[in-house]
Amino acid sequence: MASSKELSQETYDRLHAEHLDLTTRGRIDIARKIETARELGDLSENGDYHAAKEEQGKMEGRIMFLAKTLEEAVIVEAQNDGTVQTGSVVELRYEGDDDTEKFLYGSIEERQEGMDNLSPGSPLGVALLGAKAGDMVSFETPAGGSLSVEVVSVG
Repeated sequence: MASSKELSQETYDRLHAEHLDLTTRGRIDIARKIETARELGDLSENGDYHAAKEEQGKMEGRIMFLAKTLEEAVIVEAQNDGTVQTGSVVELRYEGDDDTEKFLYGSIEERQEGMDNLSPGSPLGVALLGAKAGDMVSFETPAGGSLSVEVVSVG
């Protein structure tokens, strides 16, 4: 059975657009690069050809990843109820610390420029789901210890 991956509508749309672009324009561009390099002659010593083939392999891997992600995606609608959920920006303060840190709660596909992601599958991510500003949340670290964080804000 396939596992599902929660995505916001915005992220789903962005990944879908990237998949469409790579399977159309991307494949045409790489085919042209390979053909142009092939015309240069001896393929065994043709750096342009090998670079284009490597680029093609990476692109096809990304296409397969995107197709699987989109197939397994479950689109979650933001509830705007002040609770931690996929797509929330969460500000946390670790117990005993004065500084706060902001994270985007969601899978790596939800990433935004300049903000670290907090995986929903991580121990902290599991503990935070559904928490609200002002809540103290404790979780077990992979090393076996326990940490507590205060949810400063959820946006």
